[in-house]
Amino acid sequence: MAKKPKKKCCVSRSRCKRCPIRMLKEGTLPEGYTVKRRKLVKAA
Repeated sequence: MAKKPKKKCCVSRSRCKRCPIRMLKEGTLPEGYTVKRRKLVKAA
């Protein structure tokens, strides 16, 4: 199974590998999830 994203972006300069914003951009975010206001949320 792929790495799960963090619940909230830690706003690190380098953007950690599990950053939800980075995963969203790369398209590696799990199905049914999205990012709103730097927090991981279930897509409606």
